[in-house]
Amino acid sequence: MLSDLLANNKRWADRMETQHPGFFKELAAQQKPEYLWIGCSDSRVPANEIVGLMPGELFVHRNIANMVLHTDLNCISVLHYAVEVLQVKHIIVCGHYGCGGVRAALGRQDLGLIDNWLRHLKDIGFRERDLLSAESDPDRRVDRLCELNVRYQVDNICHTKVVQKAWQRGQQLAVHGWIYSIEDGVIKDLNVDIDSYRDLPEIYCLEEV
Repeated sequence: MLSDLLANNKRWADRMETQHPGFFKELAAQQKPEYLWIGCSDSRVPANEIVGLMPGELFVHRNIANMVLHTDLNCISVLHYAVEVLQVKHIIVCGHYGCGGVRAALGRQDLGLIDNWLRHLKDIGFRERDLLSAESDPDRRVDRLCELNVRYQVDNICHTKVVQKAWQRGQQLAVHGWIYSIEDGVIKDLNVDIDSYRDLPEIYCLEEV
């Protein structure tokens, strides 16, 4: 079963070793990525490829609609490992236009179990309802919420103890918000860059020690 995928893997491994002799031995010894990528599970958004990085250069967490929830121990554990163990310097939240999860959150259909996950997106949509209702085109409304979602997730990352403790101990760490267009393959910088807890709302900030 899946012999075509295994054959593809063998060809890829052979090609990598030919182009970069010793690559896998070095990779097996350690990983030292400078970046944590939090992106959508969408198969059309391959993290390493769209930013031109090799295996080992990008630590990746993906879920539906690239969300960072404080109750999601999987995501928070990845964040903890990336910041405290790998000592990444940049955390990138990258959404994408036309996200199916975002589109579903703007609808009213019963989708089953996933509705519990999408509820967080609905909350954002409700908070930003005036801005979203100003978009008459349904597709543009989806894309606008895709952008807003990235901004909210950047904030969520900055509100975590993991990130704030890193800043308190002087660790170099910045959080960024990007969005990817599947139609042309280009990433747009949403100019959401935070590298200090000092500009965050006080209620989310840890007490300085």
